[in-house]
Amino acid sequence: MKTKKGSVKYFIALIALILGCFLANESDFGDNFKPVSNIYNKEMKEKDYVQKYCKGEIEYTLSDRTRVDCLTDEFAIEYDWASKWAQSVGQSLYYARMTGLKPAVAIIMKSPEDEKYIKRIQLADERITIFKIKAYK
Repeated sequence: MKTKKGSVKYFIALIALILGCFLANESDFGDNFKPVSNIYNKEMKEKDYVQKYCKGEIEYTLSDRTRVDCLTDEFAIEYDWASKWAQSVGQSLYYARMTGLKPAVAIIMKSPEDEKYIKRIQLADERITIFKIKAYK
């Protein structure tokens, strides 16, 4: 039977493990991005977020006439709403292959519940850098 002291250590280790899994493979915004918060409204579109926060070339056109939302020296970035996470994964991988840059997605989150989509991206392909745009209060 465990003692109270042992139970507390077990509980702390479990919490640390859960937090570690939750935070794994996330990226902070680095030099190319600023965190976003409290700016969501119904009228804002994906392109408004790209215009406001992309620190590279916007709408870079590839040879097949597809367009990368934001191209930096390091990343080919697809901006999208969190609920469109699967679409953003495919586009980021394709744009990365076509440009020779790293794949990245800038996921626009409307609520804390959108965190589930971040986890799906992480499971889909751990090579994708994720920039979270928290567009809620």
